[in-house]
Amino acid sequence: MHLSVGITGHRDLLESEKPGLEDQVRAFFQMLRNRYPRLELQLLSPLAEGGDQLAAKVAIEQGVQLIAVLPMPRDQYEKDFKSDHSLAEFRRLFTASQQVIELPAPSWDKDHVFDQKVATRDRQYAQVGVFVSNHCQVLLALWDGKPGDAVGGTAQVMRYHLTAVMEGFEDQLSSANLLADNENDLAFHIVCSRDRDDGQPAPGMLPLENYWVTSQHGRGDGADLPFEYDEMFERLEEFQSDTERLDAEEKARYSLLSDLPDQLDVPHSVRFTERLFGIADALAIHYQKRVTRGLYAVYSLAVLMGLVFVVYSEYDVSPVFLWLFLALFFVGIGLHYTGDRHQWHRKYLDYRALAEALRVQFCWNLSGVVESRSVGFAYENFLQKQDVELGWIRHVMRAASMQRARGIEPDPAWLPWVIEQWVGDQGSGQGQLNYYSRKEAENSTQFRRTEFLGKACLWSGVGVALVLAVATPLLTDSQQQFLLILMGLLPFIAGIRDAISHKRAEKELIKQYRFMAHIFANARRLLDANPSLSFQRRVLKALGEAALEEGAEWILMHRARPLEHQGLG
Repeated sequence: MHLSVGITGHRDLLESEKPGLEDQVRAFFQMLRNRYPRLELQLLSPLAEGGDQLAAKVAIEQGVQLIAVLPMPRDQYEKDFKSDHSLAEFRRLFTASQQVIELPAPSWDKDHVFDQKVATRDRQYAQVGVFVSNHCQVLLALWDGKPGDAVGGTAQVMRYHLTAVMEGFEDQLSSANLLADNENDLAFHIVCSRDRDDGQPAPGMLPLENYWVTSQHGRGDGADLPFEYDEMFERLEEFQSDTERLDAEEKARYSLLSDLPDQLDVPHSVRFTERLFGIADALAIHYQKRVTRGLYAVYSLAVLMGLVFVVYSEYDVSPVFLWLFLALFFVGIGLHYTGDRHQWHRKYLDYRALAEALRVQFCWNLSGVVESRSVGFAYENFLQKQDVELGWIRHVMRAASMQRARGIEPDPAWLPWVIEQWVGDQGSGQGQLNYYSRKEAENSTQFRRTEFLGKACLWSGVGVALVLAVATPLLTDSQQQFLLILMGLLPFIAGIRDAISHKRAEKELIKQYRFMAHIFANARRLLDANPSLSFQRRVLKALGEAALEEGAEWILMHRARPLEHQGLG
């Protein structure tokens, strides 16, 4: 897993400050490496003269992967370099890049001529600023700290990163994340001067100072990364660590690429997303098993404790039973804290949410739902209403989004395959329609069993009480004690099973599965009724949004039901 740094910087850096700026950038990379040693650093840079090239040069020296993000095809881009030296440096850095992303002609340039007018070129630079901001975890800014009105300039890119607003470019941007908390607004600001008459930094700032900047916390000391962002990056590290523990067979076991059409090649970007899905799905299943086993173990211990306590209180037995009661209690406490320490429940929820989000991302990209010329992040709504710490999931999705080929429409022949594999139908056994219908039936059956067990235990307890009330004179002392134990234990067992049902949210999941089965059934009906390519993509887009929303609701519902030691009480 990578920790992606984006760069925005002035072109006209002061020559005397460049060595100091290089030192600051070098120290910044080293700080990230020290904090997050499991994450491989990469720099997203347009390689423009000035700050972009300076950061790229340091990145190569430090062994940081360099991703060149060009606002237009290389031959067009090279026309904008003002000196032979900066052009030569661009070509050197371009050659040293591990990956090159050429952004397509913007939607307003319908003839793909890359108009040389200044206003049009500014909007193309705004595009690359939006892309870098949307696909990095930290934006590195070599900036004088002054506001600016140049579309696509450093000040505007910083403003966009913090507020999702870029003046003069509003028509190309979504308003989905204007009001929500933004997990992607972290910037590291290194103050610089500019080689011009008014080139000094903003009042109160000195050259080579550095700050962490976010929309929520504002400007803070460069040594103090805000806690919630640190925690988010630690989640990325944990994902990388858990991934490394999986063997190759586990990573490949859960694949979305089954029954592939022989005549179609799977795009690289789709394979990348599918590999991430396989990893997330395998980890979700792994931690789900641990949570489920832990849940049943804790409540089984509670039943045994109840039995031991009743026997100890009703019979004249050895004090060993008291020690057995305590031993069972501490075994349960140990199991709880093991799960809590290794975060089984949180990881299960996170990895399941990630897997389902990657499924949508995979299907959208392969079917052409995501606009091929879009430079934004297509999954803006997912988990935007939840805690910032869940932003690590969106950062993994950003890594997959960055691999998507821009400006290339996917083969329309993939669309029927996506419909069959993703939507499916109840008769074929494939797709999410079959999955949700099956899970609704399974949970309904399980819930009916829970209700039956509760009623059976309740009436059995009442029956035992009636026997005791009517036949006590006819029963021996040991028989009476046994029936008293049974009368106390039966409601306890029913309560334990009801508690397990609550922890697993069986009743709520029935409604959720039923709703999603209905949504997928409606989608299948619409898809079958209208073969239009554009219409079917609209349906799949709406379906993906519903699935992402369901994933957000699912994680919120289950986060409120962790494995707790109170089940032993």
